[in-house]
Amino acid sequence: MRATAGQVVVDTLAELGARHYYTVPGESFLDVLEATRRNPSTTLVSTRHESGAAFMADADAKLTGMPAVAAATRAPGAANLAIGVHTAFHDSTPMVVLVGQVDSHLYGAGLAFQEIDLAAFYRPITKWSATLSRSGDVAGLARRAFAAATSGRPGPVLLVLPGDVLAEEVGPGGRVANEELETTGGVDAGTAAPDCPAAAREPAPDLVARLRGLLESAAAPVMVVGGRTSGLSAALVALAERYGIGVYSAFRRQDHFPNDHPAYLGHLTLAPAQETVVALRSADLVLALGCRLGEVTTQRFSLPSDRSYLVHVDPDADRAASVDPGSTTGHVGPGRQSDLAVPADVGAVVAALLAGRAAPLGSDRWAGAHRAYLEDSTVPAGRAGAPLDPTSVVEAMTEVVPADAIVTSDAGNFSIALHRFWRFRFPHTQLAPTSGAMGYAVPAAVAAGLVRPGQLAVAVVGDGGYLMTGQEVETAVRYGAKVVVLAVRNGLYGTIAMHQARTFGTTWGVDIGPVDIAAHARSLGAAGFTATDSASLREALVAAVGAPGPAVVDVVVDPDAITPTATLSAIASASRERSPHGGTEPPIGARRARAGRARTGQRGT
Repeated sequence: MRATAGQVVVDTLAELGARHYYTVPGESFLDVLEATRRNPSTTLVSTRHESGAAFMADADAKLTGMPAVAAATRAPGAANLAIGVHTAFHDSTPMVVLVGQVDSHLYGAGLAFQEIDLAAFYRPITKWSATLSRSGDVAGLARRAFAAATSGRPGPVLLVLPGDVLAEEVGPGGRVANEELETTGGVDAGTAAPDCPAAAREPAPDLVARLRGLLESAAAPVMVVGGRTSGLSAALVALAERYGIGVYSAFRRQDHFPNDHPAYLGHLTLAPAQETVVALRSADLVLALGCRLGEVTTQRFSLPSDRSYLVHVDPDADRAASVDPGSTTGHVGPGRQSDLAVPADVGAVVAALLAGRAAPLGSDRWAGAHRAYLEDSTVPAGRAGAPLDPTSVVEAMTEVVPADAIVTSDAGNFSIALHRFWRFRFPHTQLAPTSGAMGYAVPAAVAAGLVRPGQLAVAVVGDGGYLMTGQEVETAVRYGAKVVVLAVRNGLYGTIAMHQARTFGTTWGVDIGPVDIAAHARSLGAAGFTATDSASLREALVAAVGAPGPAVVDVVVDPDAITPTATLSAIASASRERSPHGGTEPPIGARRARAGRARTGQRGT
């Protein structure tokens, strides 16, 4: 039986485990869309915008560990999709990106409708890319794409699919050998396909023995758990107890280790409390597990300090190795080199270390450091009656939202309180982009609601991010995903306002109008609530969690409460004192008045 190339690519990816396709439908890949209808193991999710589709695919893959598919049409759709692909690239999330292309016989002169070199456009933000030039190559390309997305450091891969080639019929199996692909022009010439298989890389026994000896002799060992430790929470707890290791989570990877465990020391986020990083600064051994050790996690590459012996365990640890191919050290950031690089599957290394030591050392040595974390992550008492701010939102969440809820967030100062005060106790309960992309939270929660229907998904988002992708609430309504959105509305692009106030003593271009987000949610078919004080916030959150379908709580907060510990007006005032010829005072009072006038949305549905 013959099938189109579009059918073969969908069937091949389905055989490998890709189940969900997130997309805005386009005419350039009609055969892929039709194939998802015909294949009973695939689910097509039609979104309101391609950025939402790519964010959903990223969240899906984070929760399942299996690549999801993000699909879009030619240039406009591909451009819209790019923000989510960039997020997956930075977050090391496996993703297969399918982008339609102009018919092959029209491509090349730059005159075809929506023509662009998609492989070149996506090359900096994908691991690998290929353009389908012969329909007979399609199954082989799909298999190589899946392997590339899941091997080594996972990430997004791109298949560019000309519409006429997709529509061609393919013989049984639709396969050609991988070596033939390299000679037929099926692979984009500018991108080499990775040769490493999807199977885990086993650690070298001598490196494991060396690492075990280092852990046993260390007086104050600390480990930093990153993205490639997903699904290893129980093993990481056993490892920490077995060797007496203190544990930090890398930036926005707080759910990879239970935050209430006595060995947990804190989150390496933007501007953490200095008390919580003391143990990391003084550690004699730092074990980086599945981390890229980027700028935020390393506090602008100041940590680990030179006094710490740094071990880097990651499937791609040797990709950053020094010029000497026989060296076991590697560069992991500007000015810092690992003392020992272990290029292997993180889970395999952890298992080998656990097999080599029977008597646990426990977590007693970290009692003081854990206590410092608990104190910093506890909402201060005496806040009743105060104007609402992002801390109020997290305080209400701790009272109402189940501890095992999947919490999503994106960029913005509102998220500082969430990362500081919400304690992640269960694995696979945090979805947050390390790329700092705005608009991630709502689509990610929608995907979570679809992939994990028995688990509540809660999106915490600023009004800026909500107004970018909040329309995906309609997608949740249409597909029946149970999602609660907490839209923290201060009428500002708050992070930029803070930086402007600190630098210039004023703000400019950061105001957001008083949109009635609850009414917007109701117009999309969801329940909509408005909260303006602590009592109405708790009441609205209880109603939202209990609602049968998607629900949005419009939380009107004080725009001056820019962080849990500072006000925007105080930051601006301090800046003007340092530079008396700076800007004028930001109109905080005017913003408060405008926010008050906006508190007119109805509570309830």
